[in-house]
Amino acid sequence: MIDAYLTPADRAFRLEVRQFLREKLPPRLARQQRSHSHLPREDVVAWHHILHRKGWGAPSWPAQFGGTGWTPVQRFIFEDECALADAPPLSMFGINMVGPVIYTFGSEAQKQRFLPAIVAMTEHWCQGYSEPGAGSDLAGLRTRAEVDGDDYIVEGSKIWTSDAHKADWMFCLVRTDPDARQQRGISFLLIDMKTPRITVRPIISIDGGHTLNEVFFDSVRVPRTNLVGEENKGWTYAKFLLGHERSATPEVSRSKRRMVLLREIAATMESGGRPLAEDPHFALRLAGAQVELDALELTNLRLLLDDAYEGDSMAAASMMKLRGSEVMQLITELTLDALGPSVMPYEDAGDGSSQTPGAPDCALGRVEDYFLRRAATIYAGSSETQRNILAKLIFGT
Repeated sequence: MIDAYLTPADRAFRLEVRQFLREKLPPRLARQQRSHSHLPREDVVAWHHILHRKGWGAPSWPAQFGGTGWTPVQRFIFEDECALADAPPLSMFGINMVGPVIYTFGSEAQKQRFLPAIVAMTEHWCQGYSEPGAGSDLAGLRTRAEVDGDDYIVEGSKIWTSDAHKADWMFCLVRTDPDARQQRGISFLLIDMKTPRITVRPIISIDGGHTLNEVFFDSVRVPRTNLVGEENKGWTYAKFLLGHERSATPEVSRSKRRMVLLREIAATMESGGRPLAEDPHFALRLAGAQVELDALELTNLRLLLDDAYEGDSMAAASMMKLRGSEVMQLITELTLDALGPSVMPYEDAGDGSSQTPGAPDCALGRVEDYFLRRAATIYAGSSETQRNILAKLIFGT
């Protein structure tokens, strides 16, 4: 649909990416991505290494830091083709989040130490933001860091920490000035997860997967050289990072892939002796979801083509996160309605096919995806938070 808005060079780039995926994406990885929301770490790493050898390991980064130097539209095309081909997503925490913070605000030593490993994906990251009493209200965090010689002593805990059990490093918000106003006393630390006195406890989510964790810091020593930027200026860097995170969370391309699978399911499942896709009521709901998705995609493209939008506009990022998460949930809910209750106890045969009687192979992973994406309107700032941000930035209220 968006090709009408692309230049000849952009269309040629799409063909280049499509050909690369056809030749280099292992079919096993594509089956894994299509069937499961929680991919093994080795599968994500394997695909990243293939991209890194091509020079595509950091699609959103400037070339001087090891990135591709692509335009926003080229990045969108790349994400689009990867999603439609069922390629595993890149590491969000390293590539999309902490990497840009380091190359924008970090010291030269930090850039040299961390950026090459992020691009090559030889080190893995997690995000230490949310706490039991500070989620969308992030400025209320209590984890503190006190200076002790050349170190900070970190005390406190984080929660909902994705991939902490796999990560080598955490980028973490800590309170370094308890007497300052909430946002002004926060700093941005890089913490080696192998440091003694760090405890990681698993949280099993409703979809049955282990991505989330609690992380506890019991007098953990962190070198002061791991402070990014200035002490007590972490809120500035956090807002910058959240703009990148919210720009990524709409997952427009992944939602387009979900819609393709939904149409396959609607053509396979029956209602009243005919394909569900021919049921007038369901067809109307399907068309409504497609309209919402098309509008989201065109809005995303319009922002990318706007010279005034550089990908980190807080208002635009909040708008896309808000609508993207809602459209994602709309599609996953409609998919579950199409499948019906018979697929709840589905089983994966291990080869991308289903062992559940009456469940089409395209149903694999859809129940898991539905449960996991219930959190889409909460993580990276809840929908209520996004509406508050938009009201403040646009209307000044």
